[in-house]
Amino acid sequence: MGHTTRFGSLGHYEKGGVEVINDDARNYVFSNVFEVASKSRPFEKVAVGKNIEYVIEAIRVEGTSGWRAPGQDEFALVMDGEVEIRLLKLDSPGVVPAGTKGSVGLPGTPAGRKMGVVRARRGHMTLLPVGAAYQLHAAQPGVVLLQTLAGADTIERWADICQTAPRPQS
Repeated sequence: MGHTTRFGSLGHYEKGGVEVINDDARNYVFSNVFEVASKSRPFEKVAVGKNIEYVIEAIRVEGTSGWRAPGQDEFALVMDGEVEIRLLKLDSPGVVPAGTKGSVGLPGTPAGRKMGVVRARRGHMTLLPVGAAYQLHAAQPGVVLLQTLAGADTIERWADICQTAPRPQS
């Protein structure tokens, strides 16, 4: 018996689901990152996975984001499209209050030294280091998964995105 792996995209995905044998589907978390991103506004940070305080956020990247600075290292994994990640070493890392979880939005372009630009495609992962600011840009809609701590801008809408009933038999 062979299996075929099909990778989705923002424009073409199948939701999939949990096939429950003898349990309740609500005991499992299942969401499709492409579906979540397709229904999100650009740069919304929607949690699609959670382990204690750690989250994986699905982000629809479309156009240019505002600048953000993380309270701890974050990791951005491009799942679809081509995303430009612009990095600045902050002159004043104190713009992020001590103890901040996740990242904070910054007004305008922060003062700092340009660190570089990463042009990432599907499967590329980029470190977004503490003490730096980042800005995301995509000419066409793309999807990024961000590994971080749940913060003030993390949106949790589990009831809207997770499977709550057994998957229909095909």
